Amino acid sequence: MSENWNGPARMRTSDQEREQIAEILRAAMSEGRLNLEEGEERLASAYAAKYRDELGPLTADLPDGGRRALADTPQARLATRRHLRRHASFVVLTALFLTGLWVLSGAHFFWPAFPLLFLVMGLARHARWRSYGYQYRVAPWNAPHYR
Repeated sequence: MSENWNGPARMRTSDQEREQIAEILRAAMSEGRLNLEEGEERLASAYAAKYRDELGPLTADLPDGGRRALADTPQARLATRRHLRRHASFVVLTALFLTGLWVLSGAHFFWPAFPLLFLVMGLARHARWRSYGYQYRVAPWNAPHYR
């Protein structure tokens, strides 16, 4: 009774992973990249998939693995806008807190400038990446480096 300790050759998929692929397929159908018949066929295959490697081919022929279409959906845009607003409010509250500490400390040098610089740089990066649609998370097998 020898078992393979390297793990299973195939990994089972979850409901969430199947639903992500279904969202990508629905977005591709709404863009017109898949006709209704092919889209329904792929959706049925996505919901019937038991293993992760069965999901990858369903979106492989879509531009960017279907991620761009998914990032352009109204729900994804709303989610990325909400994340950016949350990030900006965190930066503003932290700036107010650090400035208040600076005022209370009576220091001559405005030392909160250093942490605030990094916080603002992170916020700018977040805003820039939001325009590329990378904020919306997709299944790992749709990443360009996945094999």
